[in-house]
Amino acid sequence: MAPPDPRTNAPRPLDEPLRFERVCLTKVWGGRRLEQVPGLALDVEGPVGETWELSDRAEHVSRVRGGEHQGRKLHELVRDHRAELMGAAGLTEDDRFPLLVKYLSASQPLSVQVHPDDATAKRLHAGDSGKDEAWYVLDAEPGALVYLGLRSDVDASAFAAVAGGEGVVDALQPWRVRAGDVIDVPAGTLHAIGAGVTLLEVQQSSDLTYRLYDWGRLGLDGKPRAMHVEQALLAIDYATPITGPFAPALVSVPGGRSARDVVRRPAFALSVLEVEGHVQAHTEDRPLVYVVVEGHVRIERPGGAASTELATGDTCLVPAAFGAHTLSAGEDPARIIVATTRT
Repeated sequence: MAPPDPRTNAPRPLDEPLRFERVCLTKVWGGRRLEQVPGLALDVEGPVGETWELSDRAEHVSRVRGGEHQGRKLHELVRDHRAELMGAAGLTEDDRFPLLVKYLSASQPLSVQVHPDDATAKRLHAGDSGKDEAWYVLDAEPGALVYLGLRSDVDASAFAAVAGGEGVVDALQPWRVRAGDVIDVPAGTLHAIGAGVTLLEVQQSSDLTYRLYDWGRLGLDGKPRAMHVEQALLAIDYATPITGPFAPALVSVPGGRSARDVVRRPAFALSVLEVEGHVQAHTEDRPLVYVVVEGHVRIERPGGAASTELATGDTCLVPAAFGAHTLSAGEDPARIIVATTRT
């Protein structure tokens, strides 16, 4: 149970935005670029490829940083404050928070891979859910690419003939990317993030990945990384059209500009919000995830004595019970990626 308030001996309510300690993960394709964009403090040495900003996965459960619930794990809050935290939103099948939010930066290309959808994950007895994901590009070197889907002249049989070898790269559709692009990556989509790309990723809370090709390199342990060609071929969706990177069109709203639900998946939706002054917001009985990718933002309730300050790179989980609140920019406009659960 939640630790009691020493003043009343009652359980502490979950009535404040939550920030979490960062988990840094080294990857063979990583580097240190996240120290510059978005400007994170990395607490491990070596090539950091990912930082998990919000996670309720057993291997890396986020821990609250600051506030009334300092030090508590997200999974404890899900367990002890489900109604306050989730409102009308659902959890995963194993009663965990349904989204995973991470930063990712590639100094080398990631493996060519695919994530199954929920039905395929169950059919393959994968022990995890499927994985829809969405990317917001923070930085891209000139000419940087992502690979998304197959070229129009490559069908399933042609791809199966080259699966597992370097021929898969020629079969993929390359896309140029630049900062500010949004990329929808539904489960079943073949993909690889190219070198020189730094992005924010919002995804279903799954770590299920089937690799087809890893550019002939060795892992950090000096051994080839595992490939999963058979499972990958079963997980690929050859029918769903691929939408490449796009710059979302923002429209004016009171106090700023917004592009709502630029990615909409069964488990989550992704929006882009620019705050120029004061924007009125509401949880609408579902938790909100705010990620500040530019500028500074203050979150406060109407007439509230306390406020939460967020800087570039910060991620914040706003409980469903928080309700109405105001987002205020600093001296310069701020850009926020907003993720909402849809389960």
